[in-house]
Amino acid sequence: MQKSVRYNEGHALYLALLARKEGTKRGYLSKKTAETSRWHEKWFALYQNVLFYFEGEQSARPAGMYMLEGCNCERVPAPKSCAAGSAKDAALDKQHYFTVLFGHEGQKPLELRCEDEVDGDEWVEAIHQASYSDILIEREVLMQKYIHLVQIVETEKIAANQLRHQLEDQDTEIERLKSEIIALNKTKERMRPYQGNQEDEDPDIKKIKKVQSFMRGWLCRRKWKTIVQDYICSPHAESMRKRNQIVFNMVEAESEYVHQLYVLVNCFLRPLRMAASSKKPPISHDDVSSIFLNSETIMFLHEIFHQGLKARIANWPTLILADLFDILLPMLNIYQEFVRNHQYSLQVLANCKQNRDFDKLLKQYEANPACEGRMLETFLTYPMFQIPRYIITLHELLAHTPHEHVERKSLEFAKSKLEELSRVMHDEVSDTENIRKNLAIERTIVEGCDILLDTSQTFIRQGSLIQVPSVERGKLSKVRLGSLSLKKEGERQCFLFTKHFLICTRSSGGKLHLLKTGGVLSLIECTLIEETDTTKGTGQVFGHLDFKLVVEPPDAPPFTVVLLAPSRQEKAAWTSDISQCIDNIRCNGLMTIVFEENSKVTVPHMIKSDTRLHRDDIDICFSKTLNSCKVPQIRYASVERLLERLTDLRFLSIDFLNTFLHTYRIFTTAAVVLEKLSDIYRRPFTSIPVRSLELFFATSQNNRGEYLADGKSPHLCRKFSSPPPLSLSRTSSPVRTRKLSLTSPLNSRIGALDLSTSSVASSPTSTYSPATSPPPTGSKVPLDLSKGPSSPEQSPGSIEDSLENPRVDLCNKLRRSIRRGITYPQNTESVDTTELSPCRSPSTPRHLRYRQPGGFTNSERMCDKEFIIRRAATNRVLNVLRHWVSKHSQDFELNNELKMNVLNLLEEVLRDPDLLPQERKATANILRALSQDDQDDSHLKIEDIIQMSDCPKPECFETLSAMELAEQITLLDHVVFRSIPYEEFLGQGWMKVDKNERTPYIMKTSQHFNDMSNLVASQIMNYADVSSRANSIEKWVAVADICRCMHNYNGVLEITSALNRSAIYRLKKTWGKVSKQTKALMDKLQKTVSSEGRFKNLRETLKNCNPPAVPYLGMYLTDLAFIEEGTPNFTEEGLVNFSKMRMISHIIREIRQFQQTSYRIEHQQKVTHYLLDKTLIIDEDTLYELSLKIEPRLPA
Repeated sequence: MQKSVRYNEGHALYLALLARKEGTKRGYLSKKTAETSRWHEKWFALYQNVLFYFEGEQSARPAGMYMLEGCNCERVPAPKSCAAGSAKDAALDKQHYFTVLFGHEGQKPLELRCEDEVDGDEWVEAIHQASYSDILIEREVLMQKYIHLVQIVETEKIAANQLRHQLEDQDTEIERLKSEIIALNKTKERMRPYQGNQEDEDPDIKKIKKVQSFMRGWLCRRKWKTIVQDYICSPHAESMRKRNQIVFNMVEAESEYVHQLYVLVNCFLRPLRMAASSKKPPISHDDVSSIFLNSETIMFLHEIFHQGLKARIANWPTLILADLFDILLPMLNIYQEFVRNHQYSLQVLANCKQNRDFDKLLKQYEANPACEGRMLETFLTYPMFQIPRYIITLHELLAHTPHEHVERKSLEFAKSKLEELSRVMHDEVSDTENIRKNLAIERTIVEGCDILLDTSQTFIRQGSLIQVPSVERGKLSKVRLGSLSLKKEGERQCFLFTKHFLICTRSSGGKLHLLKTGGVLSLIECTLIEETDTTKGTGQVFGHLDFKLVVEPPDAPPFTVVLLAPSRQEKAAWTSDISQCIDNIRCNGLMTIVFEENSKVTVPHMIKSDTRLHRDDIDICFSKTLNSCKVPQIRYASVERLLERLTDLRFLSIDFLNTFLHTYRIFTTAAVVLEKLSDIYRRPFTSIPVRSLELFFATSQNNRGEYLADGKSPHLCRKFSSPPPLSLSRTSSPVRTRKLSLTSPLNSRIGALDLSTSSVASSPTSTYSPATSPPPTGSKVPLDLSKGPSSPEQSPGSIEDSLENPRVDLCNKLRRSIRRGITYPQNTESVDTTELSPCRSPSTPRHLRYRQPGGFTNSERMCDKEFIIRRAATNRVLNVLRHWVSKHSQDFELNNELKMNVLNLLEEVLRDPDLLPQERKATANILRALSQDDQDDSHLKIEDIIQMSDCPKPECFETLSAMELAEQITLLDHVVFRSIPYEEFLGQGWMKVDKNERTPYIMKTSQHFNDMSNLVASQIMNYADVSSRANSIEKWVAVADICRCMHNYNGVLEITSALNRSAIYRLKKTWGKVSKQTKALMDKLQKTVSSEGRFKNLRETLKNCNPPAVPYLGMYLTDLAFIEEGTPNFTEEGLVNFSKMRMISHIIREIRQFQQTSYRIEHQQKVTHYLLDKTLIIDEDTLYELSLKIEPRLPA
């Protein structure tokens, strides 16, 4: 008996008796026992949906019963044990087996067999009828219809109520009209005695009246016709016709969408669910749910909406749609789950396709005529665009709906709700995109990386760097540098995130392995040293391409990681991003300490209290996603608000800065940006937002005194009073004391620029005081920085001592910070105290520039604050200029006026007498980077190669090896690809009429691609005999495979596209001579660079390879065109669509990653001369004519 069924024994015996007498199907069957797996012959009787079995035909009491409702019966092949048995069991091969699968969890299937095939088919059909599966499906359909009818009834009730009110109003109007008629009749009766007798009228008068009546009727008809014609031609009628057409198109689109969902559910979802329930499921139920999500619910919802639309069309020309949208809007939230997990569902589907059984089954489903040749991925993508389609339809509908129309307000409300839902979905997709990027990297790391599972971890950049061997006592181990190949043994794949820096090695299979020591570096524990100590000669060894990360973990000894960049430009890009990330982390930690309330809010109080940073306004709109500084990302904003965010001294997000510098040309000019930076430097008090100034001028002396007096508070509650303390308590923050100092001893010793620790803009607490007091009177030794605590291994005792008296230590550190670069005379007693401690800040009054060793007055504190703001403004300007010059040098190469203005601004900064040593060093570094005109001289240019390609005797194809061709093709492709300036990727200039003027380098790249492809095809067709052509094809395929090994996928596509030309592809005899290995290799290469799924395979391959690499440019141009066409640059209110700028910036950043890493290939003039020789190229028409001569068409 089934354990899940409760029954009355007497009732069961009665049903068994009926089954024996009146059963639908009766007879002997063999049943397999679950315990012993043996077959026993039983007598079965089927009655309605209950299957009884007896020990024999004469047995009165049933041995068991099965409830068949909801089961599934199907034929199965004979078991292997039977098929492979001995001769004694040969009769079992002729048995016919079938299985009954029950829908209850834990219920084992019922396995039966019979000797007659016809008898088996009858049993299967009878059990199928008894399962009531058709009735269950019909019940589900009827239930949906019932729900639809209930909604229609409710709608009709509302309409009936409205009609009832209209009838009541009309009854009132009828009564009023009746009273008016009665009054008119009474007036007519009073006037009747004064009227003459009509019978006595003259006949001519009657004729005249008749003619007048005819003329009045004709004039009325003519007037009415004119009115109707005027209305037909009026703008209102035209608008109504367009409105009706929009509604008709909407109904057609909805019908098509419902059909697409129907195909998705009935041709894919339900069959795969059945396949998942089979004995050998090719897919699990969890994977089916992950792939299809709630698509079945979406289909039911839109079927109801479509039925409502058709009912409205039946009442045309009265089209009332608002109530349908009122019903639909609350249910559209189900799209959030679908859109949020859409990318994950495609990943699950891709993983399932690795199973051959599932892939074969899926192709069988896709061959269904209802799919019309579309793949499952296509159907899964349709719901992604439905909400935007509704928004566009409502926008067009409102454009042709008069303001006084009865549906106007309802349609506007529906549009606003849909736009709000679309924004929520966009934020969720944007938030999960970063998580998916992190997970994609995490999956490529063999050991895994838990830090990438942090949702606040944002990806910044990746690339290849060379790690220099171990550093001991500050000196490089030069023992192995002469013989060691740093390129091979020291190459590392590095990933920079907002909080961590990962260093990995890549195996031959593309997988990543974290370094056992120093593989995961927490940026909060790192100090960046950009310029190594030149006195030790490391700069000459590595050509000033190296930089250091000094790591000081709290529970381990400090160590140093030395990394070598491929070029100075690449080094500048890495150090700028690392510096800004460290800056952001320390800024967040300091702001959290300073502004955290007792309620422990997650956002710093300073940001929380400034509504301009998170509340939408007329000139700015935010999304719910936070940037690297924990501030809401900007969705739309005016240019003024974007420049204000760029110069806000409280924070500077690295992702905002990169996006702004990549895309500012779309909405402003470089001159405007530079003018804003100049204003910040020259007039910080008038240019900086008020909230930024409040950050520096806010004081809370009372709170600080109370907390210090109490001594029990874990946080130092203050708001940047002057002088600002640099020594915080141990429990106040994970940011350790040595990282809070603006002038880190380590950085002071090396003298290198480290904006991550010197940027007052992002770390307002780490500031300099303009006050410098003289050294103690007993001091007779000059200040020597080299003898101070200048190493990361400084004793912790000094830190603990400084924590005992924060106020005294604070003043001493502030004074030492200004004196750090000054050497005092040995006899300080003979120096007048009024001549010491010069504070020449432009904002400091003259009578305060020479301060006595006493305390601080209120006026002095105000001067200190002004000095802090000037230093913060200077640091912000230098920080932005540093990123701009180091990562976007093309802006200054193409605009000499901009370059000169920046040079003038930097020279003005250098003339500032109050400039701090770190600021002076930063300014000098920017000036040096800006004035390096020959920084790219080591890179070849395509123009130089063309000029050099004038060999008297060019090489021929037969004398060149495949390796030489592949190397020089890769060199040429990368030189052309690297020469494209990033501004050509903005505005779809390559698709405009004047594309050669707007995007000359992109057009050169496209022309070079076509020339190389034409050269390959022409070279093959130059051979007259079949064997030579086949050998040529095999050689070019070998060249393409070498290009693939060198990560030149553009070269692979150049060659494969040439081999797929009709003139080459139709040569059957030639391809017949090509070896099978070459054909298989050709198929592998074509699959790698295939455009299927938006170059899915190529993107995955690029993700798993180390630069240098040459991607196919058309892949990125397609992405940019999709973004440009899908969203406008500006909103209707004139705000910049910064979300679009962020998407464009991500693509440009990926392109520049491959542009900045060069190949180490020696230029061979003889090979490039052959590759660039355009006299060898045959045009397309001539190629096809030559192909027809070589192998004529076969007669039809």
